[in-house]
Amino acid sequence: MDLIVQKFGGTSLSDDQSRRHVLRHIIREHEAGNSLVIVVSAMGRSGEPYATDSLLHLVQLNGNSLPARERDLLLSCGELISASVLCSLLNTEGIPSVTLTGGQAGILTDDRFGSARITEIKTERIHKHLSEGLVVIVTGFQGMTSEGEITTLGRGGSDTSATALGAALSAKVVDIYTDVDGILTADPRWVSNARPLSSVSYEEICNMAQNGAKVIHPRAVEIAMKAGIPVRVRSTFSDSEGTLVTHAQALRNQGIWHDRTVTGLAHVRHVTQLGVVNHNGPADLQLKVFRAMASHGISVDFINVMPTGVHYTVSENDTHKAIHLLHELGFEPHVREGCAKVSVIGGGMNGEPGVMAIIVEALSDSGIPILQSADSNTTIWVLISEEDLAKALQALHTAFGLHLA
Repeated sequence: MDLIVQKFGGTSLSDDQSRRHVLRHIIREHEAGNSLVIVVSAMGRSGEPYATDSLLHLVQLNGNSLPARERDLLLSCGELISASVLCSLLNTEGIPSVTLTGGQAGILTDDRFGSARITEIKTERIHKHLSEGLVVIVTGFQGMTSEGEITTLGRGGSDTSATALGAALSAKVVDIYTDVDGILTADPRWVSNARPLSSVSYEEICNMAQNGAKVIHPRAVEIAMKAGIPVRVRSTFSDSEGTLVTHAQALRNQGIWHDRTVTGLAHVRHVTQLGVVNHNGPADLQLKVFRAMASHGISVDFINVMPTGVHYTVSENDTHKAIHLLHELGFEPHVREGCAKVSVIGGGMNGEPGVMAIIVEALSDSGIPILQSADSNTTIWVLISEEDLAKALQALHTAFGLHLA
């Protein structure tokens, strides 16, 4: 009898019709004789009553002065509501189940409220319930400190809960159910002929997630990769197998590795490019710039360091603060707002000649200037004007034949 972890996101649990689809997936695996651990997110999205953002909005309407500890207590409620409703539905269907909070499920964390890290998972209680024939429902996104304080794991925390439990329980697979049919070659809202991928490596999906693809949180993938637990990204609303995520070698061994240079595209919008160049400036110009950004909590990206200065990007939300800090240092930065970062990602890119040439040609033919670029073994990044984003994604998608089956 195999153990499977199934994780259902907020949109999968937001209404009765969606929850019926969730039930169908659980019943299918239960009838196949599998042991099941179900991880749930809070119901719905922002604006819906029990969504995490809706709970946060309650605090904002009432002074926005809730301490971090009490904030985590509030945010843990959404998943508990989802788990309790699902438990009731399963029991009504004749499938005995039990609900556990993250702490009750043995997920121990440090005490960084709002962004806790898992330190240990004690699986005895889950194994006990599974041995009793119960489906175990666990509230995602949360854990507990050694002192018994409830903590939350930050954005994407339910994905992290699922893969961490999968690793601790030596699950056969972790199924992440979402509202899309697996991982696609690009965001279908921007590329009309984006197509689903049958398989990707851990490294590829990590790069896609870190560069803007929102299908699964990169921390969750890293946990699965370290443990060697396969992950399937599937749609709640279909019976498709979705996208299998595992080691590239495992895919080769199964005969399903695709010999492709580029796997997919990802993007990040609302980016500002900052340039600080001073031929006669201080020798420690770069250090002063990045130390100022770090000390004020500004995340920097797309960094190019030169002998005479630096170019880098920040989120548009940090633009004014970053410019102010640079002025305080006596610099006059070059500022380009309204940018977007496009990432071309593929495990077969390393050592393959001509990839950058294809990118430059596709964008040049579309009249799109490249403002900045960088690369790694599996990713090439280009910075462009955000107004060119849709055209750029479509041009690159076509240039690399990602629309072809």
